[in-house]
Amino acid sequence: MKRTKKKNIDLGDYKYGFAMPEHSVHKTNLGLNKRIVSEISHVKNESPWMRDIRLSAYEIFKKKPMPVWGADLSKIDFNAITYYLKATDKQVTSWDDLPKDIKDTYDRIGVPESEKKFLAGVSAQYESEVVYESMSKELDRLGVIFCDMDTAVKKYPEIVKKYFGTLIPTNDNKFAALNTAVWSGGSFVYVPKGVKVDLPLQAYFRINAEAFGQFERTLIIAEEGSSVHYVEGCTAPIYTTSSLHSAVVEIFVKKNAHVRYTTVQNWSTNIFNLVTKRAKAEENAVMEWVDCNIGSGVTMKYPAVYLTGRGAHGEVLSIAYAGKNQHQDAGAKMVHLAPNTTSRVISKSLSKDGGRTSYRGLVHIGRGATNARASVVCDALLLDDISRSDTYPTMSIKEKTAIFEHEATVEKIGEEKLFYLMSRGITKTDAEGLLVNGFIDPVVKEIPLEYSIELNRLMSMNMEGSIG
Repeated sequence: MKRTKKKNIDLGDYKYGFAMPEHSVHKTNLGLNKRIVSEISHVKNESPWMRDIRLSAYEIFKKKPMPVWGADLSKIDFNAITYYLKATDKQVTSWDDLPKDIKDTYDRIGVPESEKKFLAGVSAQYESEVVYESMSKELDRLGVIFCDMDTAVKKYPEIVKKYFGTLIPTNDNKFAALNTAVWSGGSFVYVPKGVKVDLPLQAYFRINAEAFGQFERTLIIAEEGSSVHYVEGCTAPIYTTSSLHSAVVEIFVKKNAHVRYTTVQNWSTNIFNLVTKRAKAEENAVMEWVDCNIGSGVTMKYPAVYLTGRGAHGEVLSIAYAGKNQHQDAGAKMVHLAPNTTSRVISKSLSKDGGRTSYRGLVHIGRGATNARASVVCDALLLDDISRSDTYPTMSIKEKTAIFEHEATVEKIGEEKLFYLMSRGITKTDAEGLLVNGFIDPVVKEIPLEYSIELNRLMSMNMEGSIG
């Protein structure tokens, strides 16, 4: 078993920035080549069909150019990253059976507390593999499947083959190709027809190793008339070297089904967070992305909904916060391809200490999508004179009967509002906090209670002494 001693680094206010000693039962060499892709597949004991998908994706990854728009990705060194690290030799269903370092890590970031709230299911990924899973017996009785993707490939290959890579093809972009080549872990969710999952399924993703890449793959299928809410949280230690998080998420929302996917991303600032997320909503289906980006040094993420069925509805509700040395380039894509489809995007961004937020969005209403309606609201709050906010909206309207609304605002915290609150006996710090919390409230109120409390706490901590 390998152990690597970590350097002590000032964690500042980031409470998740601690690191445990690195343990591995298998770790690939630095960099990426065909041999390492094959090695990952071999270690996982995969069938030839998945190995072939990986190898084909690697060839596409090599040919695909880096994005030249959005955030600066020039510091990513693909040869300085470890692409697979297995921290333990088995997955467990009892919390007490986890290795002490891993259990202590998840104790500190709150997974046991969430378990005590009787969630429908919990999954915890540490480095490249899911190390812990637990699901209620009631969901198992109803036929709901909630497991890691590696298990799904082995136990449910026909379902995986039917959907894997069909919404986000390998050649979609360079990082989708990279994920397809080296993916590990992530979640597989299948909800049978008519089944309502009343409590959230939750997944936690933790990067512990230095100069590491985490590439989880998530696939969710909600059959006709079903509903499910999936929540994920993300943290990592603070290192002087950069790490890469590049996930792919594909969601299929069948007729009259409802899926909500909530992310509270609080990566440390040495992480490049480059994620591709896409959903397909069929007739009268509802797909909602609730996306909160607080951490990472660079984020590029634009959750998409393809509205392919009559009456389908899509939503993206997002918060992006950028402090010093952070660039949050996030947004949404709504693609209307059927009549009477509707979509709504609400984006709230905050910048301070020279941080930069960017909203980058697309609304496309195709020919034949009669009576489609779309609404986009982008609000930015600048908390000092050195920070930056940008909006890059793209509208492609091909149907005359469509109704499209777009609204964007950029503002500072007003002195008049502060004066009014302070005149009522509220301190300046508390008044600033009230105004910030009011600004992000339309999104926060859509988040499960334990996450919304943590999000408000994080925001208050990040803003303290920095608003003016």
